Amino acid sequence: MDARVIDSRDKLVADFKVVLADAEELLKATASQSGEKVAGLRTKLEDNVRSARMRIAEAQQGVTDRTKVAAQATDTYVREHPWQSIGIAAAAGAVVGMLINRR
Repeated sequence: MDARVIDSRDKLVADFKVVLADAEELLKATASQSGEKVAGLRTKLEDNVRSARMRIAEAQQGVTDRTKVAAQATDTYVREHPWQSIGIAAAAGAVVGMLINRR
Protein backbone atom coordinates (compact mmCIF):
# COMPACT_ATOMS: atom_id res chain seq x y z
CA MET A 1 0.00 0.00 0.00
CA ASP A 2 1.25 3.46 -0.84
CA ALA A 3 2.70 5.40 2.10
CA ARG A 4 0.71 8.49 1.05
CA VAL A 5 -2.53 6.52 1.38
CA ILE A 6 -1.58 5.39 4.88
CA ASP A 7 -0.55 8.94 5.86
CA SER A 8 -3.82 10.32 4.48
CA ARG A 9 -5.80 7.68 6.33
CA ASP A 10 -3.92 8.41 9.56
CA LYS A 11 -4.57 12.14 9.15
CA LEU A 12 -8.24 11.47 8.45
CA VAL A 13 -8.53 9.33 11.58
CA ALA A 14 -6.78 12.02 13.65
CA ASP A 15 -9.07 14.73 12.25
CA PHE A 16 -12.11 12.58 12.90
CA LYS A 17 -11.02 12.07 16.51
CA VAL A 18 -10.83 15.84 16.94
CA VAL A 19 -14.37 16.21 15.57
CA LEU A 20 -15.60 13.49 17.93
CA ALA A 21 -13.92 15.18 20.89
CA ASP A 22 -15.58 18.46 19.93
CA ALA A 23 -18.96 16.72 19.62
CA GLU A 24 -18.54 15.16 23.06
CA GLU A 25 -17.61 18.57 24.47
CA LEU A 26 -20.75 20.02 22.88
CA LEU A 27 -22.82 17.25 24.46
CA LYS A 28 -21.40 18.07 27.87
CA ALA A 29 -21.97 21.80 27.37
CA THR A 30 -25.63 21.30 26.44
CA ALA A 31 -26.35 18.80 29.20
CA SER A 32 -28.31 21.39 31.17
CA GLN A 33 -30.46 22.39 28.18
CA SER A 34 -33.99 21.08 28.23
CA GLY A 35 -36.69 20.48 25.68
CA GLU A 36 -37.74 17.57 23.54
CA LYS A 37 -35.94 18.76 20.43
CA VAL A 38 -32.64 19.25 22.28
CA ALA A 39 -32.99 15.89 24.01
CA GLY A 40 -33.68 14.16 20.71
CA LEU A 41 -30.69 15.82 19.05
CA ARG A 42 -28.46 14.93 22.01
CA THR A 43 -29.52 11.28 21.79
CA LYS A 44 -28.92 11.19 18.05
CA LEU A 45 -25.51 12.85 18.44
CA GLU A 46 -24.52 10.45 21.22
CA ASP A 47 -25.44 7.48 19.01
CA ASN A 48 -23.48 8.92 16.08
CA VAL A 49 -20.42 9.57 18.24
CA ARG A 50 -20.53 6.03 19.63
CA SER A 51 -20.88 4.59 16.13
CA ALA A 52 -18.05 6.75 14.80
CA ARG A 53 -15.73 5.67 17.61
CA MET A 54 -16.39 2.01 16.78
CA ARG A 55 -15.66 2.62 13.07
CA ILE A 56 -12.42 4.41 13.93
CA ALA A 57 -11.34 1.51 16.12
CA GLU A 58 -12.12 -0.94 13.31
CA ALA A 59 -10.20 1.16 10.76
CA GLN A 60 -7.19 1.42 13.05
CA GLN A 61 -7.25 -2.33 13.64
CA GLY A 62 -7.35 -2.92 9.87
CA VAL A 63 -4.34 -0.65 9.32
CA THR A 64 -2.49 -2.35 12.16
CA ASP A 65 -3.21 -5.80 10.73
CA ARG A 66 -2.03 -4.81 7.24
CA THR A 67 1.11 -3.23 8.69
CA LYS A 68 1.93 -6.44 10.58
CA VAL A 69 1.46 -8.50 7.41
CA ALA A 70 3.74 -6.16 5.45
CA ALA A 71 6.38 -6.27 8.20
CA GLN A 72 6.28 -10.07 8.25
CA ALA A 73 6.60 -10.23 4.46
CA THR A 74 9.56 -7.86 4.59
CA ASP A 75 11.21 -9.89 7.33
CA THR A 76 10.75 -13.09 5.35
CA TYR A 77 12.21 -11.50 2.20
CA VAL A 78 15.23 -10.13 4.07
CA ARG A 79 15.92 -13.52 5.67
CA GLU A 80 15.62 -15.33 2.32
CA HIS A 81 17.57 -12.72 0.29
CA PRO A 82 20.08 -11.05 2.63
CA TRP A 83 22.51 -9.82 -0.04
CA GLN A 84 19.79 -8.35 -2.23
CA SER A 85 18.38 -6.62 0.83
CA ILE A 86 21.78 -5.12 1.63
CA GLY A 87 22.06 -3.90 -1.97
CA ILE A 88 18.61 -2.34 -1.86
CA ALA A 89 19.37 -0.63 1.46
CA ALA A 90 22.70 0.68 0.12
CA ALA A 91 21.04 2.04 -3.03
CA ALA A 92 18.28 3.70 -0.99
CA GLY A 93 20.90 5.21 1.31
CA ALA A 94 22.84 6.56 -1.68
CA VAL A 95 19.71 8.13 -3.15
CA VAL A 96 18.77 9.74 0.17
CA GLY A 97 22.34 10.95 0.58
CA MET A 98 22.31 12.55 -2.87
CA LEU A 99 18.95 14.20 -2.19
CA ILE A 100 20.17 15.61 1.11
CA ASN A 101 23.41 16.78 -0.50
CA ARG A 102 21.49 18.66 -3.24
CA ARG A 103 19.85 20.96 -0.73
